[in-house]
Amino acid sequence: MELEVTYFTDRGLRRESNQDSLLVNKDFGLFIVADGMGGHSGGEVASSMAVETVEEVLLTLDFKRMMPREAILHAYEEASSRIFNRAALTNPELAGMGTTMVIALIRGDSIYIGNVGDSRCYLFKRPYLWQITEDHSLLNEQIRSGFLSEEQITNFVGRNVITRSVGYEKDVQPDILERQFLPGETYLLCSDGLSGLVNDQKISEIFNSHPPEKAARICLEQALKNGGDDNVTVLTLHFKG
Repeated sequence: MELEVTYFTDRGLRRESNQDSLLVNKDFGLFIVADGMGGHSGGEVASSMAVETVEEVLLTLDFKRMMPREAILHAYEEASSRIFNRAALTNPELAGMGTTMVIALIRGDSIYIGNVGDSRCYLFKRPYLWQITEDHSLLNEQIRSGFLSEEQITNFVGRNVITRSVGYEKDVQPDILERQFLPGETYLLCSDGLSGLVNDQKISEIFNSHPPEKAARICLEQALKNGGDDNVTVLTLHFKG
């Protein structure tokens, strides 16, 4: 089955730098989107360290001895530890930095998705779009607890508060899911620069109206059109039938 990969990243219209990082290693089957946070250059440092560490760790592991879930967990733990130690021991001016990170790892006919924070992975199979990761955010916790109505979500003051990130603390627990991929499926990995400005219904409409490689570009353009308040990263994995 052929895999078609498309990706774009943009600093947006209101940010001085792009603190998103992405990684595409098609030969190894590893794809990552990370959205950094922290004062000064902390977010940029954290997100770049995260993707570099995960690639380094996974490429050096023996997958014959370690299951993909275990390997992904180990990679997240190592990334979080390195980022935390960088701020605590080497660069105290970067204290408090961290990053969201969503990973897609392909092994055989399965795709493994790891997630920490509010960067997302969606699954699109015409005509439906599903968010298959869960946001680790104050907003999502309030929604799940039933404290917010649909009308209150848009104006919720703490909508950008992340409740779990890579590197803010030394230890982190990612969510990890596995599913068998099928012909015609598209997986969309993105930072909240997309999901925060373009709702799921609009994303679904875009993917239903265009091929995945074009839909990815239109999604980014739509985020910019809607204000471009944040860095935007969009990465699609389309399994051709």
